[in-house]
Amino acid sequence: MYDLTVIGSGPGGYVAAIRAAQLGMDVACVEREPTFGGTCLNVGCIPSKALLESSHKYEEAREDLEEHGVIVEDVQLDLDKMMSHKSETVASLTNGVEFLFGKYGVEGIEGHGTIVDANTVQIERAGETQTLETERILVATGSKPAPLPGVEYDGEYVVDSTGALEFDEVPDHFVVIGGGYIGLEMGSVWNRLGADVTVLEFLPRILSGFTDEDVANQARTLFTQQGLDIELESQVTDATVDEDEGTVAVTYEDRESGERHTFDADRVLVAVGRAPYTDNLGLENVGLETTERGFLETDENFETEVPGVYAIGDVAGEPLLAHKAEDEGVVAVERMNGTQSHINYEAIPGVVYTHPEIASVGQSEAELDEAGVDYNVGKFQFSANGRARALADTDGYAKVIADAETDKLLGAQIIGPRAGDLISELVVGMEFHGSSEDQARSSHPHPSLSEVVKEASLDVTGDPLNS
Repeated sequence: MYDLTVIGSGPGGYVAAIRAAQLGMDVACVEREPTFGGTCLNVGCIPSKALLESSHKYEEAREDLEEHGVIVEDVQLDLDKMMSHKSETVASLTNGVEFLFGKYGVEGIEGHGTIVDANTVQIERAGETQTLETERILVATGSKPAPLPGVEYDGEYVVDSTGALEFDEVPDHFVVIGGGYIGLEMGSVWNRLGADVTVLEFLPRILSGFTDEDVANQARTLFTQQGLDIELESQVTDATVDEDEGTVAVTYEDRESGERHTFDADRVLVAVGRAPYTDNLGLENVGLETTERGFLETDENFETEVPGVYAIGDVAGEPLLAHKAEDEGVVAVERMNGTQSHINYEAIPGVVYTHPEIASVGQSEAELDEAGVDYNVGKFQFSANGRARALADTDGYAKVIADAETDKLLGAQIIGPRAGDLISELVVGMEFHGSSEDQARSSHPHPSLSEVVKEASLDVTGDPLNS
């Protein structure tokens, strides 16, 4: 009998399995796909970031390096090579998970896992069945692309985020339904590679729920300058594929005017969110029901209402982020072993890996306004930063938000170069219940992009040194 069987080997599942093994538990990790790593490593975070980085380098060589005195003539795109780099990156990391399983003694098992009862998991693969006896079960099955009524995936012309990573040629016209981080990232990739990109967003702004309106507005301005056509308040009602023509007729309604528009696209990405993955998991066998949105509810120890059955990551609720799943996996198995570790949901960052990058942590101004909290805000532009000037990458700013009375850090948002790295400083500050003064008085190397965070922190009290 295993001490723990983890169903799902994504960032939450494989990290939980490894941590459990480090703590002396006998662990199995069941994965229905032929490689470990889940959506993130195989068809999500990692391959999309590989394409974002490669497409950015292509765009730099074609348009930006001349500013640095580097003349590159006749820049060409080798899409096959770019896709090969993406695949090699994925393979190296999924192989790494398999190596770590071997190193720590986790038994990785391929097959679809179904919960039979609180101590039994049945695995099916290639027509064969295997039964595992286990003291505990940890569900870490992640999420899948959410559907959009009226629009059906066909895997070729109308695709989800996985399909948008696999085009064998650059579309002439690429339509993205959804102005969240997935849609904007994939729209950026194919726009850089030469596609005309139209983003259709249902709401009156992009990145709703992720960042404040001022950051979202600047992002929209910059993305528009890069060539993305972003149409807000646009409700897509139909996408009809014409296989003979190789096109998709996309129909949407302007929610302000009520006017309907139809145009042809070569490829359509549906990126309207993600839904928890509980398909054929056997929840009914143990009397587990999901919430209205499909999530599994847990207590503070990540245990469901069925003793011995736990859930973490996307399947257990928002935010749907790989690093949040990792943190929950570690905390869940540590608590199983009597360690009172914790997770601070206020200090979990989010990043959009466009260019410029957009990162946030903690509460936004809109959330604080709604809660009636008094706060101060400090901002500093990248255009006033020496390192950003040297990089010729000066769009955006950092924003630091602190409690008006105590100066405790409440949140931060950054739009600009390497925002995804810079936000970590503020995450650590929030974890240690730091203040904007703590951030401002910490020494930052000069010249560095991190000085933008320092100056924004100084500006919380109106005392920036370089603006």
